[in-house]
Amino acid sequence: MDHTTSTPTTGTGEALRLEGVGKVYGTDENRVVALDDVSLSLPSGTFTAVMGPSGSGKSTLLHCAAGLDQPTTGRVHVAGALMSGTDETALTKFRRERIGFVFQQFNLLPMLTVLQNATLPQRLAGRKPDEAHAAAVLARVGLGDRLGHLPSELSGGQQQRVAIARALVAEPNIVFGDEPTGALDTRSARDVLTLLAESVRAYGQTVVMVTHDPVAASYADSVLFLADGRIVGELVAPTAESVAERMAHLGDMVARRRAATAV
Repeated sequence: MDHTTSTPTTGTGEALRLEGVGKVYGTDENRVVALDDVSLSLPSGTFTAVMGPSGSGKSTLLHCAAGLDQPTTGRVHVAGALMSGTDETALTKFRRERIGFVFQQFNLLPMLTVLQNATLPQRLAGRKPDEAHAAAVLARVGLGDRLGHLPSELSGGQQQRVAIARALVAEPNIVFGDEPTGALDTRSARDVLTLLAESVRAYGQTVVMVTHDPVAASYADSVLFLADGRIVGELVAPTAESVAERMAHLGDMVARRRAATAV
């Protein structure tokens, strides 16, 4: 199944393509199929949420698409470039050049300032940090007056904004978010989601976000639904209500299927 979102794009070209991607853990009787022949294409300049019941494969999909895990089968392309090989050094270089990450836990270094955290990936890549550019991105996310602060001096929402700025500073082809609002209160979560959506609309960034929250998913242009390692649907221009309804139906379907196979 080749799954292409029908959302208009503000960018150009294709940000992400998965071709027949599968992921199997274990062997023989302990074999678990986490992803089952997944193919999809996402255009640049779009915001896609990925949802599914527990065990549906959504985190595995993100990890394989982002180069954090190796698919058992299939191929992953980011902005037309094939992510290949098992050389961790080459994979790390690929990720640093093309991919940004925003996780549930902010993963900021406590001894570094906001500006230093935002430019850390450049330092790790052996490049001289462009502090002026980083400061401009931090100003864009509302932290222009916090450049010298430490993470401990910021709220949770502000720390996640630093993490988003860190992802955006390198100007990646695609930003992956793994439950990026999971550790935030409602207001901070709303601010962070608005910021991610704004990075797509105003700057043509491509964002793919795994979430379990229908409200979070409603900020995306479209939602991909997974069940048992396969893409089983898409919702364009989602609302929190339409996402919740689709997830309820999906949960019932998966429960019935698993009950039938257990008999």
